Amino acid sequence: MTTETLLQTIVWAAIGFFVGSLMLAYWLGWLMLRSDVRAVGDGNPGATNVMKAGGAWVGVLALLLDIFKGAIPVSIAKYVIGLNGISLVIVALAPIFGHAFSPFLRFKGGKAFAVTGGVWIALTLWEVPTFGGIVLGIAFALIEVSGWAVAYMFAIMGTYLAIAHPDPVLLAVMGVNVAVVLWKYRADLRQPIRPRPWLRRRLRMPA
Repeated sequence: MTTETLLQTIVWAAIGFFVGSLMLAYWLGWLMLRSDVRAVGDGNPGATNVMKAGGAWVGVLALLLDIFKGAIPVSIAKYVIGLNGISLVIVALAPIFGHAFSPFLRFKGGKAFAVTGGVWIALTLWEVPTFGGIVLGIAFALIEVSGWAVAYMFAIMGTYLAIAHPDPVLLAVMGVNVAVVLWKYRADLRQPIRPRPWLRRRLRMPA
């Protein structure tokens, strides 16, 4: 790595972390709903709880803001600055760490799921986010515990990447990304995997 590339990596990792750490969904809740969205649902300061607190429109806006803050800095670093290899891995992970451990919320940020989608849009355009979204939709339809649905999605996405795009950069980002997001979902993962009620009825499982 040249000195110039090292400096670019440091600068864009810092930018990515800072942008990722901006708790836009949380602030949107205060601005538009006049409430702390952490008081809703699972206590996460993210777009899902904004949607639960304020409805679909404000929730979608919060979701888009979180996606953009992952996509924009990584896209600039990749396509404009031309970073690749370990530099791109570091920069791609920066917004995820920024959101998950935001200094604006005393390092107790969100679960980094939406910002993860933004990062993968920057890295693979439509492919991985679309595939992951379909898998996640199926997982949520079958599995009651959100964390296990997310874990299932990551398992399928990781397998897909390893087969279709065995790029060390993508696999490295995926590996650390999975570790961070599942750490944030650790409370869910302490629970047993539970099928949705409709599936339990079909399988004649006890409630």
